[in-house]
Amino acid sequence: MNTKFSYITLACLAALNTQVKAAETADLGDSDVEKIQVIGKSVSYANNETTESMLKQQSNLTSVLASIDNLPGVLINEGDTFGSDDWSTTISIRGFQVSLDEQQIGITVDGIANGNSNYGGGAKANRYIDTENLYLVEVSQGTADIASRSNEALGGTLNFTTIDPTQEEGFLTSLSFGDFQAQKYFLRYNTGEIARDTFAWISVSSSSNTDWVNQSAENKKDHLAAKLISDLNDNWGLTAYASYDDSHEDNYQRVSKAQFETNPDSDRLTSEWTGVPYVDQLYRKGWSTLRENFFAYVALDYAGDNLNFSSNVYYHDNEGRGDWVPPYLNDLTDDTGRAETELSSQTTAMGGSSRGIITFVNRDGLALTPADGCVSSITFPYGGAGSAFDADCFGPEAIPVGSYRHTHYGKQRFGLNADIAYTIQTGSLENSTRAGLWYEDYSRDEYRDWHKIIDSASSFEFDNTPYWIQYDNSFAVDTTMLYIENETSFDWIKARIGAKKFIVELSKDDNFNAANNVDNVNSDSDVLISAGLVANMPLDGLEVFAGYAENFAAIKDTVLERDSSTLTEIKPETATNFDIGFRYNSDVIDASVTFYKIDFDNRVTFLPPDSPVSGIDYNIGTNGSYINVGGIESEGIEASVSVQLSDYFSFYGSFTSNESTYKDVPDELGLNIQVGNTVFGSVEDMWVTSLDYNKGNYSAGLSVKYVGDRFIDAANTVVAEAYTVTDLYAGVNVDLEVQGIQNMQVRFTLNNLTDESYLSGIAGQSAWIGAPRTAAVNLQFSF
Repeated sequence: MNTKFSYITLACLAALNTQVKAAETADLGDSDVEKIQVIGKSVSYANNETTESMLKQQSNLTSVLASIDNLPGVLINEGDTFGSDDWSTTISIRGFQVSLDEQQIGITVDGIANGNSNYGGGAKANRYIDTENLYLVEVSQGTADIASRSNEALGGTLNFTTIDPTQEEGFLTSLSFGDFQAQKYFLRYNTGEIARDTFAWISVSSSSNTDWVNQSAENKKDHLAAKLISDLNDNWGLTAYASYDDSHEDNYQRVSKAQFETNPDSDRLTSEWTGVPYVDQLYRKGWSTLRENFFAYVALDYAGDNLNFSSNVYYHDNEGRGDWVPPYLNDLTDDTGRAETELSSQTTAMGGSSRGIITFVNRDGLALTPADGCVSSITFPYGGAGSAFDADCFGPEAIPVGSYRHTHYGKQRFGLNADIAYTIQTGSLENSTRAGLWYEDYSRDEYRDWHKIIDSASSFEFDNTPYWIQYDNSFAVDTTMLYIENETSFDWIKARIGAKKFIVELSKDDNFNAANNVDNVNSDSDVLISAGLVANMPLDGLEVFAGYAENFAAIKDTVLERDSSTLTEIKPETATNFDIGFRYNSDVIDASVTFYKIDFDNRVTFLPPDSPVSGIDYNIGTNGSYINVGGIESEGIEASVSVQLSDYFSFYGSFTSNESTYKDVPDELGLNIQVGNTVFGSVEDMWVTSLDYNKGNYSAGLSVKYVGDRFIDAANTVVAEAYTVTDLYAGVNVDLEVQGIQNMQVRFTLNNLTDESYLSGIAGQSAWIGAPRTAAVNLQFSF
């Protein structure tokens, strides 16, 4: 590993040796984050919020997802410390997953649905919010708020919130540098009051880094965002937010347990183009994710004596593609005795299926076949190549050919939300009724095209004209969610009961074959009940809570991609969540403990076609099927505590014990899953301890997270062993004796301090390798 400690250290010393005087408080423009508390709101379900120290433990180069990793029940794994690869990002809460395979946890941005979190056109929170613009993250681990806007929230909701503008005009610049050529430049301008009681900010950033394995990736991200708030009068308020994100990510590859044990420092993707297509299918720069996201909303809020009202409208546009480098051309046309049509830039095949593959041609463009009985000497990757991929099995005239495969994603979402609450106070009795709706019109396009690599012997540059467009589909999803809830509070107890319903309709247009169109698939929920209570105990600051919720995830439009799926037999996924616990809050101690039990039914799983391949099946298109395969039972305990040990030292700890097992698995499917097996990828035991120091202008912290054993496969035969990761940060906040500069902050972070080697995210019954020790430094100036 090439850790640049000398570079980081010199940067820190240079900054700290500047002639400065100590500042007793942080820059006012960013002081809001100091109000964050670890224990969540007084509600009847488990919830937690990020703290200032949790944000400091991650560098400004890191994605906003990493900030919640220390909260109880939450496990975030990303391909590297900076979260620069969506392909390798996984989230696990109480046995529910967000990964390449599953999307079972809701994500919202300022309370607005993110669309979905899948790799194929989805967008997680890091596409919407820059790290410097994150205020806090609210995590509802199970039952969640009845008003939560997501039809993926089987196992809770993550709500990422943005900072508000400051009242004073000023600039904030942030410069970050780290290992693996990481750098980020950030600028935010707070306008001050631009109209009566109206304030705004606008920010821009550009970041880049390479991968930690062989430093061949070219990850780049540009982000632009703006926010405005306005008090229209004593009762009405306006908020607007917009962000644009342009990312190019080169991916990490999953490995098997055996591969990890053989070489824990390599994911087998290569840094050099060899000219051998079978080897070059693992060329890292050919494993890419390109995405552009534009997101905007306008919200209007009213607060009266008894009546509160809020509403917003939002728009989201997402487009991009995912890349791979298959080591062959698809043979689409019978060109016996002629040059292969697929070599020409003049012809594009539309739809249909491959007749076979072409791996080598001669100078006349005729496909060649390997010599009879030839045995390939290629041993990498995927156990080695057959004779059809080895140049030694062809004559000296053989010219290698290959493809650059693009899957193009496009999505547009328009939606609106509205909530109203009316409160009646009678003596010590308070009764509040709230109701709301969420409507979203969602359309998505996906098509896949194959491009001939111009010269497979020299580079992966490809012909812009595709030789095959494999499929082209359009999807439409209309979602309406309605809810109503009543809460009554008196003396020492408050209780709530509510109901909500999702009305979801899906359709698909096959732009090549109208016979494959699917119209008006209904994925409505039943009426979903939610209830809970919070009771104050005689001990001041202690409360007991209990909550019950029926959660729902509609059938995804990805199910409609598969022609073999029998839609009449697929049911939406559902989950019943029950929480019971207590919270304690005092000047010194904040603590919470939650016991939970969850039943997850109608789990939807993808079954690939029957013909297995060695390595990646690049030709899998719309074949295969989705089916319901039983469910999952989860139960466990989550606990967290925050203690102010002294004026300068504070302690935080969290503990999770979770048991998630499969239930009701149909035997006839041959899935090799036994009832009672542990859900692969779920963790049974986790704990976190953090010690933080804050005195005047200095801060520092050390955090340790333990993650217990996890199964990599559903059959529970392969284990990813437990690991422990330690993070360190240290910073100083100073006033500068420089005209025009108000404040400077310097923060050093060191993630995975002990350079632990471990398997991190799990998906598809294999795993990504965890990131090694990574250092970064951030310099922040306020003007």
